[in-house]
Amino acid sequence: MMISLADMKVNQIGTVIRVDGGAGLAKRLEAMGIREGKNITKLNCMMMRGPIIVKINGCQVALGRGMAKKIMVEVGT
Repeated sequence: MMISLADMKVNQIGTVIRVDGGAGLAKRLEAMGIREGKNITKLNCMMMRGPIIVKINGCQVALGRGMAKKIMVEVGT
């Protein structure tokens, strides 16, 4: 099932499928290690606001909700 990173549950693991954004966003995410085919784990998030914390390549990264909504991941059921 494909969902956005923002819609993942805490501690859920997924594989990045695509980024629905422009070249600038893709380049910024690439610099953080977030690209197609990489496994990503959602570690933490606040209910209504604040960053979403993910783990990718053994590192923790904070993403804004707008960015997280544009990262599509494949998760198990």
